[in-house]
Amino acid sequence: MAVELFDLPGGSGRSTAENVTVVPTEWSRQDAWGRLRCRLFNSVRMNYRVKPGIYAVGAADGRSPVLVTANYKLSFDLLRRELSGFDAWIVVLDTRGINVWCAAGKGTFGTEELIRRIRATRLPEIVEHRRVILPQLGAPGVQAHVVKEHTGFSVDYGPVYARDLPAYLRAGCRATAQMRKVHFDFRERLELTPMEIVPALKGFGIFLAAVFVLFGLQPEGILFHSAFNNGLPVAILGTAALLSGTFLTPLLLPWIPFRSFAVKGFLAGGIATAVLVFLLPAKALQSAYLQAFALLFFPAASSYLALQFTGSTTFTSISGVKKELKIALPLYVAAGAIALVLLVLYKLQDWGIGI
Repeated sequence: MAVELFDLPGGSGRSTAENVTVVPTEWSRQDAWGRLRCRLFNSVRMNYRVKPGIYAVGAADGRSPVLVTANYKLSFDLLRRELSGFDAWIVVLDTRGINVWCAAGKGTFGTEELIRRIRATRLPEIVEHRRVILPQLGAPGVQAHVVKEHTGFSVDYGPVYARDLPAYLRAGCRATAQMRKVHFDFRERLELTPMEIVPALKGFGIFLAAVFVLFGLQPEGILFHSAFNNGLPVAILGTAALLSGTFLTPLLLPWIPFRSFAVKGFLAGGIATAVLVFLLPAKALQSAYLQAFALLFFPAASSYLALQFTGSTTFTSISGVKKELKIALPLYVAAGAIALVLLVLYKLQDWGIGI
């Protein structure tokens, strides 16, 4: 999918700088629709960008504050929405369409890009002061003293959340302790779950097809009756594993024991699988091989899916994720190999061959 740079509608107010787009603080229907599409579709999220540069809010002048953000359009939109009633400048860095926190980790929201953008936008000619405000989650990527040395601009770090910006600006750019905290509450986690569910659904279709082919396979061919009766319980268990890893684990993150996302996902998937195995009719999983397969494979699948959520939370670090992957991936491979053997044994038993 080609990268699309979205045009921004002009707002009210006038700027003292020439050729600077004045953007509104109110969201249009297109902005709201774009936010929803970003949550649902990875291809949209990776290409939802605005043009790097400088923008104005209200009647920005030489004394107005300068706020810095990424060129991921949703980051830009969340920032400008909170500036209603303020006159301000927004400097957009080229982060290749990645949000502030992730871009800081990757280095695109970084020292060199900030220096480059201050010079390219001719910011020293636009404002009288020499201070820029960066989001706190961008701090890992920026060396403030180097920016000061090369541009003359001091770096202030604003609050974690854009919603705290009005209070921060009214207080003379002073952040309270509460503004420095990352909360990641239930609503925020719920909003991010579609980003995990939708990609998982793509592979889930393949899983369902494989299940019904495998369980319908008989010596005389693929039988629909056998595929439905034997495959449906496994499909139900697979659905539970998917929801456990992509939905329940993120929502219940603070309450599921242990720090590891992989362990949290395994516990959630294990409980869901065990409950369903107990509730399903006795004839649904009549084979001990099939029961063992279910109790091993689906908690492991839930664990793997839950581990993907580390990319959506600020509670993890790159080193921590690498360490967890180093431990978890061999276990996933082992679980998959054992599960495959159990399936083969089940099919041989189903066909009455030497078991």
